[in-house]
Amino acid sequence: MNGHETDLSEDAGLRKELDATLNARRELGEEYESALVDSFLEKVDRRIDDAVDRRVRRQLAEQQTVAARNARDPGTTDSFGERFGFGIVSLVLAVPLSAIGGGTAHLEGLLIAWTGIVGVNVVQAARTTPGLFGRRRGERRGSEPEG
Repeated sequence: MNGHETDLSEDAGLRKELDATLNARRELGEEYESALVDSFLEKVDRRIDDAVDRRVRRQLAEQQTVAARNARDPGTTDSFGERFGFGIVSLVLAVPLSAIGGGTAHLEGLLIAWTGIVGVNVVQAARTTPGLFGRRRGERRGSEPEG
């Protein structure tokens, strides 16, 4: 048991109830023993039920927290900073690639360089934005989303 849970064997209130039940039994006699024991056991049952309910609620909250943290696919990142940075790097690298491609192979070299730049950016966009090209991840071709 951790420090946040109440151990029923160390519960001062429960110990007090048991003492009161035993004192009442001494005062009232054996004919009330069954009723006193039943009353005490009902109190113990309620304490156990309350402890179980708290534990279940805590575990459900923990599971929901874990599920919420894992809801995003770890393989995808959709942060603005990453997309912006990738776009800036692509444009910065496009200048020398264009110069090299155009200087060595003229128009054909320039087209090849820009085809590569656009291709890399399309792949990055598809990776970071799953629904960009009409289908969501996990959706099969030919099947329409229900709705």
